Amino acid sequence: MEGVDPMTLTKTAAVTVALAQAPGLPTVFTTGYAARIGAAAGGHNHFYMTGSMGLALSLGTGIAMHSRRTTLVVDGDGSLLMNPVGLVMAGARPDLPLIHLVLDDGAYASTGGQRSPGDSVDLPGWARACGFSRVHTVGSEEALAAVLREELRNPPAPVFVQCRVTSDTTAPPPRVTDDLEGITARFSEFLAPQV
Repeated sequence: MEGVDPMTLTKTAAVTVALAQAPGLPTVFTTGYAARIGAAAGGHNHFYMTGSMGLALSLGTGIAMHSRRTTLVVDGDGSLLMNPVGLVMAGARPDLPLIHLVLDDGAYASTGGQRSPGDSVDLPGWARACGFSRVHTVGSEEALAAVLREELRNPPAPVFVQCRVTSDTTAPPPRVTDDLEGITARFSEFLAPQV
């Protein structure tokens, strides 16, 4: 687990690095703080799962399948634990152009910080067992950037990146509640020429 230091990388820093490495990709954010951080960063190529925990990977898989564009899914450990079936769907397609970035802080941060059962689950092992042949664990900005750069140069395949993070010390951005229809329309318009 080279580059893993869970005390140095925050969720906001991880999202910032991911978006810098893959600025034009269709990007799906799981509900909660990840969506709030993503929305604060802005982007017509972003979709935010508001109130639908555990479904970001399934939606991202569908987008990648139909558009054939590399799709970034920014997920959380709690969300993945709630619905791991997305790993089965994505892993069953060896040429799926998808990067599944799991921000793993071991907690349900947006519902009060309760511990998730992730400490007793080998998330990278789950991904491998479901067919992901390219699996990484990182915990620093440099390691995350390097993995994303390398994977974006490789042939399409489902990629799993467990990103060990710590909670941000500042308050999260506002909830994604305004203009949900507009967000959906912009994202659909972004995808339309490719689908």
